[in-house]
Amino acid sequence: MSWLDDLDDEDDADFDESDIRVRPNPKANRPRTKRRPAHADAAVARVLGVDRGRYTVLVDEDTPQERTILAVRARELRKTPIVTGDRARVVGDLSGSEGTLCRIVGILDRRSLLRRSADDTDQVERIIVANADQMLVVVAAADPEPRARLVDRYLVAALDAGVRPLLVVTKTDLADPTEFLAHFEGLNLEVFTSGQGAGQMPLEQIG
Repeated sequence: MSWLDDLDDEDDADFDESDIRVRPNPKANRPRTKRRPAHADAAVARVLGVDRGRYTVLVDEDTPQERTILAVRARELRKTPIVTGDRARVVGDLSGSEGTLCRIVGILDRRSLLRRSADDTDQVERIIVANADQMLVVVAAADPEPRARLVDRYLVAALDAGVRPLLVVTKTDLADPTEFLAHFEGLNLEVFTSGQGAGQMPLEQIG
């Protein structure tokens, strides 16, 4: 038997919705919404550097007003990788004055994307740079001895990303790089060589 059986149904008629007390919201916060502003007035900037959640971006590139400013990413981009070379939409204080901070609210489509293969520490490929046109691969002809297999990996990464690779071989005054460069014959690869006292970097064409 329950004590609820002792209640008279007529007592329930004395209560209605107005008797329910709702605890007020002390902070008077508005409900969170997933709708984000369009930021139609956002400027386009190029990401020059990434450092612990802060981004150095270049605004008004190639104009007399060109300047670097510091930025953070918007909350909605927390899962979006932002890398050097990205063209970002930024809002906020774009003056570049000391102590100012703007916000990255979007990333424009990337023309090219250079990735690093996954290894023991990374479960997925890591994006290194975006919108690059060329990649300069620099090795020494000696001290240390050049590693053709390592250069192969760089060239494959560049070609896969649609980036034009260029090879620079230094210290040619210490060793002749001819045998090393023969490994890349047939690739139509531009090669620059330099050595002490050379005075310039002659251009060779392989393939």
